[in-house]
Amino acid sequence: MQIKESCGNCQKSVLLCLTEHLFLAVFHALSVGAAGEGEKSVMKIELAKTAGFCFGVRRAVDTVYQQAEGEGEKPIYTYGPIIHNAEVVKDLEQKGVRVLETEEELAAVTEGTVIIRSHGVPKKICDLMEEKGIRCVDATCPFVKKIHRIVAEESEKGAHIIIIGNPEHPEVVGISGWAKGEVTIIQTKEEAAAFQIPDPGQKVCVVSQTTFNYNKFKELVEIIEEKRYDINVLNTICSATKERQEEAYDIAKRVDAMIVIGDMRSSNTRKLFEICRNACADTYYIQTLDDLDMNQLRSVETVGITAGASTPNKIIEEVQNNVRKNF
Repeated sequence: MQIKESCGNCQKSVLLCLTEHLFLAVFHALSVGAAGEGEKSVMKIELAKTAGFCFGVRRAVDTVYQQAEGEGEKPIYTYGPIIHNAEVVKDLEQKGVRVLETEEELAAVTEGTVIIRSHGVPKKICDLMEEKGIRCVDATCPFVKKIHRIVAEESEKGAHIIIIGNPEHPEVVGISGWAKGEVTIIQTKEEAAAFQIPDPGQKVCVVSQTTFNYNKFKELVEIIEEKRYDINVLNTICSATKERQEEAYDIAKRVDAMIVIGDMRSSNTRKLFEICRNACADTYYIQTLDDLDMNQLRSVETVGITAGASTPNKIIEEVQNNVRKNF
């Protein structure tokens, strides 16, 4: 049966008017739903405030660039990579800066300038350059230089030096090279438990690699202190390292995925990765944007980003901007 009554506001049939209103209501509901879904799919990205170059790294990198610009035709060298970042080292090489990898290569230098890496070097390397009359620019991180002085002074007084850190890391190699007596490097709980000195009355001085995990440092010190030696513990972990680790952990706890940016040889970046992975299962360690698989982030809503102390801002911004653009 056809309904002929008209709507009070127009001349259309009631049926037609109701149909139009229903259509508009459904269209509006779908539009709102689609907009809501669109908003929901926008990924939230949280970048750590402490990500990127620390004071010591920036100082070292700036030193090399300044020397490269001011030395003209004379050769510029760094003893070991100035920092643990392949992209920075590659850029410096393009500006004529060569990396000396061994003591033998250093001994063969006859002119130019040798820059000491941010991680520092053993005293014998400084002595060699002085003997050969090589112009040396010391870009050692000031916090690492402080540890060199502590180790030299305490070992001079007869203390047994313990360095908490990675025995293969150049910073630890450098620190141990300033001791004038016995040195023990401890990295694991097993090594801490096994540590002993022949003379129980000898003093022990404990220092740390500046980028060591703070919680692990405390754990290892507690094991050593149980031995009741006369121990002087000096927490030489860089405050910037501790802040970076704490912030990374806090972010990792509240995001769906975490991206840690840094060179694969970077000790502080690797520790950041371990800390973040303990708080967030979906943690990815990348060196540059090329290493990031965007498909791994398709199903997440929140992403955290942090970076090691030797990661340039350019790389961090590139990763952040591309994640935002893709999601």
